[in-house]
Amino acid sequence: MKMPLLLGPFVRCRFSATLLVLWLAFAGFTCTGGSEHAATATLPAAFSDLLPHFLVEPEDEYIVKNKPVTLTCRSTPATQIYFKCNGEWVHQDDHLIERTVDPATALPVMQVTIDITRQQVEKIFGLDEYWCQCVAWSTTGTQKSQKAYIRIAYLRKNFEEEPQGKEVALDQEVLLRCHPPEGVPQAEVEWQRNEDVIDPASDPNFFITTDHNLVIKKARLADTGNYTCVAKNIVARRKSTSATVLVYVNGGWSTWTTWSSCSAVCGRGWQKRSRSCTNPTPLNGGTSCEGQNVQKSACVATCPVDGGWSEWSKWSACGADCSMWRSRECTQPSPGTGGKDCQGLDLQSLNCTSEQCPQTVSGAEDVALYVGMVAVALCLTLLLIVVVLVYRRKKEGLDADVADSSILTTGFQPMGIKPSKPENSHLLTIQPDLTTTTTSYQGTLRSRHDATGKFSMTNGPLLDPLPNGSHTLHNGKLNPDPSEFVSRLSTQTYFKTLPRDVANTSYGTFNFLGGRLTIPNTGISLLIPPEAIPRGKIYEIYLTVQRKEDLRLPLAGCQTLLSPVVSCGPPGVVLSRPVILSMDHCFDACLDNWAVRLKKQNYEGVWEDVLLMGEELVSEPYYCQLEAETCRLFSEQLGTFSLVGESLHMGAAKRLRLVLFSDAYCSTLEYNIRVYCMDDTQDVFKEVMQMERQLGGRLIDEPHVLLFKDSYHNLRLSIHDMPQAHWRSKLLAGYQEIPFYHIWNGSQRYLHCTFTLERLSLSTCELTCQLCVWQVEGEGQSFSLDFNIAKDTRAVDSEFLLMDSNATALAGPSAFQIPYLIRQKICSSLDAPCPNGADWRMLAQRLKLER
Repeated sequence: MKMPLLLGPFVRCRFSATLLVLWLAFAGFTCTGGSEHAATATLPAAFSDLLPHFLVEPEDEYIVKNKPVTLTCRSTPATQIYFKCNGEWVHQDDHLIERTVDPATALPVMQVTIDITRQQVEKIFGLDEYWCQCVAWSTTGTQKSQKAYIRIAYLRKNFEEEPQGKEVALDQEVLLRCHPPEGVPQAEVEWQRNEDVIDPASDPNFFITTDHNLVIKKARLADTGNYTCVAKNIVARRKSTSATVLVYVNGGWSTWTTWSSCSAVCGRGWQKRSRSCTNPTPLNGGTSCEGQNVQKSACVATCPVDGGWSEWSKWSACGADCSMWRSRECTQPSPGTGGKDCQGLDLQSLNCTSEQCPQTVSGAEDVALYVGMVAVALCLTLLLIVVVLVYRRKKEGLDADVADSSILTTGFQPMGIKPSKPENSHLLTIQPDLTTTTTSYQGTLRSRHDATGKFSMTNGPLLDPLPNGSHTLHNGKLNPDPSEFVSRLSTQTYFKTLPRDVANTSYGTFNFLGGRLTIPNTGISLLIPPEAIPRGKIYEIYLTVQRKEDLRLPLAGCQTLLSPVVSCGPPGVVLSRPVILSMDHCFDACLDNWAVRLKKQNYEGVWEDVLLMGEELVSEPYYCQLEAETCRLFSEQLGTFSLVGESLHMGAAKRLRLVLFSDAYCSTLEYNIRVYCMDDTQDVFKEVMQMERQLGGRLIDEPHVLLFKDSYHNLRLSIHDMPQAHWRSKLLAGYQEIPFYHIWNGSQRYLHCTFTLERLSLSTCELTCQLCVWQVEGEGQSFSLDFNIAKDTRAVDSEFLLMDSNATALAGPSAFQIPYLIRQKICSSLDAPCPNGADWRMLAQRLKLER
């Protein structure tokens, strides 16, 4: 190795390193010149065997702009120190040398510094970097320091990837990306929100990844702001464009308020409840709540009833104090609902005249008179008891005759069978075949009337239907005047609330033979089985369907009326067996979707829950058999009944019947189409048909059934596809809408919308259009209309009203399809358990009546 050595100011000496060391050590030769230019020193003999080691080594440096950097090297013990950069020795003139002595070890310390300029670094081309290394000598040997790299520092202006603005929901994770500009040294990255530095250590909701991205773990409202990515190194500081993060909140409904008081002080009114979109309130563009914020419900405020006096009773007999009295009661009507009591006296007294005032009687003659009168009264009483006993015994014998003759002859006359003959007696021993079932259904356009079903058996004609014959009852009669019967009922205290609607009322007189009451075209009937009325009793029974607006049913929350309100009575009569009340219902008959309760009105007019359908107990006096469109109520008591349902979830649905009517006669340019939305029960349909008959309307299409779900969405109706050249609609909006609660409450028997159309010429008679009815976000029905408004001018005729032309009241055996003796034979055959299962259990299973 060779090293340049300055021996004088202008003489450069070059020797071998080994020879130089020996020469310096033994000859004591030193280079001449100033101390700042000399890099050689003589070591004391005590330290001549030590290798130099570095106290300070050169470090990596960056050149900022045009400022040179200084490299420093310090070693002990050292005789010479020089820098070598990129394999070339640095000129001795570029070194600045300083010699000192370490006070702790007394070793000589030598320090050398050099300056590196930007021009020196830029002369290096290619991939090699500019580096410098320090070399120190002692008498024993040499040492090299670590390499120090000198780089030119810079930071470019443009970010390789800048953060982008976002709109995020509350509590959502947010990721903002940032790739800083290229630079030497590599830029450090920090994030700012609204010019404030984000410190993940103080706010753990923020996290900065190793590749400089910002993560907001759960977005908060306070995290809304402008986010900036900042890159910096020793040269410069760069900022990205700001990214706006908007944290929004979707609105949510609060809980419903309690129902307001009824708007009417007396009679029909409205009550409402509301909720607000404040749980939470929508913020920063979040979506508003869907659905209605107000619900309305029809209500009936009980009117105050002021008390009224009854008629005065008759004057009492003159008492011992020579006074008589009479009384009256505050019962015509009784005060109620805050009404005023009767004013005045309820008892009046009056002095008797002297002739009427009783005199004190004494003497044996008066005693004998009183004894004779008592004896006569006792005789008359005994005679009356004997007459009653004889009458009742004759009456029981007469009833037995009716049972033995009327039932037997009526039961077998249609088949010409004489039970007394032995050759036909085998018919009564036929075992019914319960393994075969046949069912049939015939629907009609206008209604589902209560057609009497027929049993079908494969091995005998025993159960053929009986003819509709009339049978004489020796102990009962049917009143020929309906209005007289209803009027007579209305005079009694309990029946004063009954509507005097003869068209919707059926009545009859029944005894132990039973019978049936039917209200035509309503699907409502009352079956009184034999022996339900005790022997010796005769009841005058009625059946009526109430108008829903006449009665106030307490409905709360999601409850809705599912059937007509039906009354049968008189209440309080004694029954030996349950009667069967049949009526239509208008829900999907799925008890998984509903909690259906049977309500009954008590004597005070208060509605009570008497049965939860599906959870009947044997001990209860009621049982409900639910069919697809009908409910059969088995009841041991008569009264006023109705079905009320509460939906368990939004899948619960009511059946609505959609019926279209129009004007039968149209002589003007305007033409009306009325769309009725009603509960799918026959009694409501009958009422609408009767009303349209009075209006002169006509049915223009088959009724459709729509499942209306408990989703709080309204019902919409619209009309489309009319020939614009001949017709136009006068409806300003695109559709009409019926609020959800008006339909779901069920307190209004039917609702309707009218579409008013206008034809451009009186000669236009053909009308084709599409009429759509649908629930928002639910099911819908469509009517395709194509008819001539002038060709068919028939109004709603009596065809529908005559569909069910059977007698409204049938007493005795004619009310039943199976004759009495055959019923008895079936019972005796099925009562005993049968090994092959041909008993009541299999019959119940086939009829799906296991419960």
